[in-house]
Amino acid sequence: MSTERAAPLPDAPPQDATTYHHHPKQGLARLALGAIGVVYGDIGTSPLYAMKEVFVGHHPLAVDQLHIFGVVSLIFWSLLLIVTMKYVLLVLRADNNGEGGSLALLALIQRRTGGAKGKWSASLVILGVLATALFFGDCMITPAVSVLSAAEGLTTVEQGFGAFVIPIAVAILVSLFYIQARGTGGIGKLFGPIMLVYFVTLTVLGAINIAGRPDIIAAIDPRWAFRFVADDGMLAFLALGSVVLAVTGAEALYADMGHFGRRPIEVAWLYLVFPALMVNYLGQGALLLDQPGAAENPFFLMASEGWRLPLVILSMMATVIASQAVITGAFSVVQQAVQLGLMPRLRIEHTSASEAGQIYIPVVNWALMVMVLLLIFGFKESSNLAAAYGIAVTGTMFISTLMVGVLIRRVWQWPFWALGIFEGVFLSIDGAYFSSNLTKVPDGGWFPLLAGAVVFTVLTTWSKGRQLMIERLREAAMPIKVFIASAATSASRVPGTAVFMTSTAEGVPHALLHNLKHNKVLHDRIVLLTVAIADQPYWHEDQRVKREDLGHGFYRVVLRFGFMEEANVPAALKHAAGAGPEYKMMDTSFFLSRQTLIASDRPGMALWREKLFAWMLRNAESAMEFFRLPSNRVVELGSQVEI
Repeated sequence: MSTERAAPLPDAPPQDATTYHHHPKQGLARLALGAIGVVYGDIGTSPLYAMKEVFVGHHPLAVDQLHIFGVVSLIFWSLLLIVTMKYVLLVLRADNNGEGGSLALLALIQRRTGGAKGKWSASLVILGVLATALFFGDCMITPAVSVLSAAEGLTTVEQGFGAFVIPIAVAILVSLFYIQARGTGGIGKLFGPIMLVYFVTLTVLGAINIAGRPDIIAAIDPRWAFRFVADDGMLAFLALGSVVLAVTGAEALYADMGHFGRRPIEVAWLYLVFPALMVNYLGQGALLLDQPGAAENPFFLMASEGWRLPLVILSMMATVIASQAVITGAFSVVQQAVQLGLMPRLRIEHTSASEAGQIYIPVVNWALMVMVLLLIFGFKESSNLAAAYGIAVTGTMFISTLMVGVLIRRVWQWPFWALGIFEGVFLSIDGAYFSSNLTKVPDGGWFPLLAGAVVFTVLTTWSKGRQLMIERLREAAMPIKVFIASAATSASRVPGTAVFMTSTAEGVPHALLHNLKHNKVLHDRIVLLTVAIADQPYWHEDQRVKREDLGHGFYRVVLRFGFMEEANVPAALKHAAGAGPEYKMMDTSFFLSRQTLIASDRPGMALWREKLFAWMLRNAESAMEFFRLPSNRVVELGSQVEI
């Protein structure tokens, strides 16, 4: 191990999100167009299946005026309260130097309230990790349900196309995952324009149907939602599990903030996406008032027969874009988790020389593809997948409300009455939706819970195991001053620089002890190097290197990176002035210590978790590749650690 999490480092400099933000300085309109293509793909494709699931799903409603108006009213107020007020107007302001998402929010709170040892820290970490675990369940279900629902639109063109729905969906998704390794920068430029056409189409279709039944506009009156609940409270409660599909993707607004910034995301939602979605949902309601039988697929049946095939093709393109956004989000979250010490090192490839956010993680890509295909073959219909969808989404929303509550009180220092209003309103809403979705556990809701439990176990096992391993290494570490006093004057010195990677900025690295024991020499310059990952996305370049002269040619160097940065050690060492002469890679050797873990009955973790941690450690990417070390200048020395 050769990284540690700095949470925060004591001399962490203040950052300006506008200065150290990695998205390009583009005009507001251009960034808003990009946000339409990436941020709103998931929630934008919800009209394909949300209304359909409400009326013909696992808890179908009668297609009459009360239920149509009640459902449309619930959708409108859900979009207004949850997406607009909670996420767009409030949560987007909780940025960690321009970055968003559950892990970025966790890092922000910890940095502002006392770091990893601050009050409530353990509970916050659990909440953040749990939200991340549920996010991965969402990443598996979103591509499957969105692409499958678009492909099912073919049956509205011709019933005979039903046999081709699953093969077409599978072909689209396999192609999508296959192209990830080549990067999506080129086709990504088309996402915004295509989604713009898609949202305009949503608006036009909705407006045409509203023109035939303008009385549907009255559905935005919240009294219709209350009437629906009053008429049959249990049925309305069950319906919430389907209504919430209209807000799936709300978390993407926050998680993808780092790509575009807060203002473009706000503009895109308020001036295009929200109006387009509501006009379309009102149009679907208008259609159902006149044609109750259209509930089998109201989105596609809004279009006349001659326009359905082009609508299906456009919808497929939109769902591919939505799936791409989710896959990219998964890569970004995994990168954050690796840097924050919640996952083992993984191979991360950069597919663009100019855009930092364009990354590709092979193991995540292929694992997601396998799970998505298994979901399609296992559930077969979008309606069955929709039953599994809501739990991951509502669970994440509920957790984010709790975490934002901590931020509101402890960081923003709102008064208790304001905190009470926020938590009371949104915990009630999120809790109602989450509770309703729990009724769908037997119908598929078990999947995101199972996936979340597996990911949660992996994340917490790695974090705890890493902590235990560092503690064991510290127990056996020799004080550096004692080592220098005894070894520097007696051991033979050879020309060159030896860099010993160590996970802690104290004690003597095991690799240094082994090298001296077996080779009986020391290099002229010995650098004890620690890579520290901070609880902020980016670190000032001019303050990246912290150095200490220990005497006798020994130096302690700490390289600090943000959790969204690539830890390129050779590049950073070029700026490590004050630690001897300039570093020349051909005269520098990097010594790494590879630990072999031995599971034991010592207090710490259950034996099965120790074995799981040992397996993850064996299969983690080597430090040489992760830190971009030159392969011909690396020496690995093994040791055994009992945890």
